[in-house]
Amino acid sequence: MTALMIQGCGSNVGKSMLVAGLCRAARRRGLSVAPFKPQNMSNNAAVTVDGGEIGRAQALQAQACGLEPVTDMNPVLLKPETDVGAQVIVQGRRVATVRARDYADLKPKLMVSVLDSFHRLRAAHDLVIVEGAGSPAEVNLRAGDIANMGFARAANVPVVLTGDIDRGGVIAQIIGTQAVMDPADNAMVAGFLINKFRGDPRLFDDGYALIAARTGWPGFGVLPWFDKAHLLPAEDALDIRSEPSGSGVTIACLTLSRIANFDDLDPLKSEPSVRLVMVRPGQPIPAEARLVIIPGSKSTRGDLAFLRAQGWDIDLKAHVRRGGHVLGICGGYQMLGHEIADPQGIEGPAGSTEGLGLLDVSTVMTPDKRLARVQAVHAASALTVDGYEIHIGRTSGPDCARPFAHVEERAEGAVSVGGQVAGSYLHGLFSSDSFRAAYLAELGIAAPLRSHAGVVEDALDALADHVEAHLDVTGLLALAR
Repeated sequence: MTALMIQGCGSNVGKSMLVAGLCRAARRRGLSVAPFKPQNMSNNAAVTVDGGEIGRAQALQAQACGLEPVTDMNPVLLKPETDVGAQVIVQGRRVATVRARDYADLKPKLMVSVLDSFHRLRAAHDLVIVEGAGSPAEVNLRAGDIANMGFARAANVPVVLTGDIDRGGVIAQIIGTQAVMDPADNAMVAGFLINKFRGDPRLFDDGYALIAARTGWPGFGVLPWFDKAHLLPAEDALDIRSEPSGSGVTIACLTLSRIANFDDLDPLKSEPSVRLVMVRPGQPIPAEARLVIIPGSKSTRGDLAFLRAQGWDIDLKAHVRRGGHVLGICGGYQMLGHEIADPQGIEGPAGSTEGLGLLDVSTVMTPDKRLARVQAVHAASALTVDGYEIHIGRTSGPDCARPFAHVEERAEGAVSVGGQVAGSYLHGLFSSDSFRAAYLAELGIAAPLRSHAGVVEDALDALADHVEAHLDVTGLLALAR
């Protein structure tokens, strides 16, 4: 037993959550297990214990395994900055920013790093559960592939193909994938399973049998919809729930076009006293919001223009006039100042953009990226905040004399005169339970002290129970080689 790979018939079929559930199930069976994703595309990143960054889904999977996340778990991370280009992170470090059409030339060189990371994990653990990216049916991308069948064949890892019945057409998804792949790739597939079923799974018995008969692949079960999925961090911005969570005091967050590290919101959306509203493009900021959060962004100046195009700049000023509070995190903090200057064109065309002017600070983009786990002390409450920084740019100005927090001897962030508007580079700050309760109390929101980590752990255990109840986990683990 060494490795098993879960691939999907498309993006967003539930591969990440399925791998997390299998990781926790394998761990509970006494195995030393680790997650691995050769290539990921996400702006929701986590800082690793070895000082790099990986996709947030692999950090959650590491937690399911009882491990600290390390860069080997996701050796290639693509962070989209524009519709046609992305930052390339290799084994935790930024190496380039490339256009999509140029990435194909880079992929063959990246396979060395991918296999290097995989072999280290395989040597250190009983089992590695690998997650594919997108779909192996994208045969137009097969040449030089490092994410799906290219990796599976290079590392000799058996594949289980996952179909998403919730989006419809799951029979065609699986049979069609087999039809378009070449025989050598098909030979790597050891079976299939169905994900996200709603209703009575017995109603799909005939369809399940048809897939097995047409493909010759054995089935490993039909996994019903997991109702507690919203309690686990989402990796893709498309997975952020559109409907408000909770029924308490309204906190609104702007859904930027390049929103990044939005798992900052997870502890808030699980608070019963908070009604978290994700403000979508074209929607106004709710007038009843007590706090508006401007989240991180992978393209700060671009998303500032996007923010203005929605009319949110006008809504924010009205919100502040009504006495409402604003918190900018990372890129959102940078937007709150007077100016964002990018003289070297690090995030896009060189130039400068006028900020929202709600904080008396300015930001200059610099090529060096700050990437670190930190322990800070919140200036107002003197409570400890465990978080991480992952940003380019340096922010300074008079409002920095009223820092949001202190990191060792360094002042961090800024607060306006009167305290209505604040900005910080600290991601993950709301995961600190005492700080979260105190911060919400300052806003007049009663939030009893509760463990967010406990909520996530309970959800992972429930996910493992769900997987064990509906899939042939023993059979799946027996495939590993």
